[in-house]
Amino acid sequence: MSRWTEADIPGQTGRTVLVTGANSGLGLRTAQVLAANGAHVIMGCRSVQRGETARRSVQGSAEVLELDLADLSSVRTAAEKVEALDVLVNNAGIMAVPNGRTVDGFERQFGTNHLGHAALTWLLLPALRQRPGARVVTVSSLMHRAGRIDFEDPNWERRPYSLQGSYGQSKLANILFARELDRRSQDVTSIAAHPGMTATELTNNMADAHKSVVMRVGGKISHLFSQSVEMGALPQLYAATSPEARGGEYYGPDSFNGARGYPTVARMTAAARDDLAANRLWELTIKLTGIAPDLP
Repeated sequence: MSRWTEADIPGQTGRTVLVTGANSGLGLRTAQVLAANGAHVIMGCRSVQRGETARRSVQGSAEVLELDLADLSSVRTAAEKVEALDVLVNNAGIMAVPNGRTVDGFERQFGTNHLGHAALTWLLLPALRQRPGARVVTVSSLMHRAGRIDFEDPNWERRPYSLQGSYGQSKLANILFARELDRRSQDVTSIAAHPGMTATELTNNMADAHKSVVMRVGGKISHLFSQSVEMGALPQLYAATSPEARGGEYYGPDSFNGARGYPTVARMTAAARDDLAANRLWELTIKLTGIAPDLP
């Protein structure tokens, strides 16, 4: 793959894109770039106030949609307001937060990063089907490599809580979900992507008090090698817009073992390629969220 950049994005006029977590970081950059290329961007944000502040930096057509992925009632309300959609970018996420519960009682990282996005995607399938060639892009992380899904205790109710373990589980779930959605869907393309090591608020705002010594030191080292948000957003922009992006694939930076660079096909762990686990996660997600996707 040649060095794909924002200049390679085809015109987006007439397309509607919903980007979750669009008030900062990768989500905001994705919204800015797509709007600048002609798309109407729906900025899914937990805080409407922060979303409106961010929207003022978007040159083009954009609106703010209140969306709290840690609250399934908010997810349902937001999905009901979207009539037709060309692209859904499941970008929002939380990282290495203290043990806690979502409104619906799920472990926060698994509940927000995976369950909230899965529910949103399933509820938006009717809107996506309104547009030929619709896509869902789900943003994962290099940390999926450390992930393991405990199907017996996904919400860390019986095992000791781990900041890294819970985040890795949620990011592995993102890839498994993206691949299973593409396998099951006949009219919506599903793709996964990751930003490599990118300096965003996701890492900058982690409270030191809640990080281990290893995480604090590792965070400072990783920040030295992190690439810009502009570069980090390229894989998800590629997945959302490039005619060459393939369903069921995973895209990320092409250099330094996926940490930096231009979009390319990224390496998945064996756990991320496990089709049986993907199917099992799909069924578990239905059970936990109470939402049944309208798919065969």
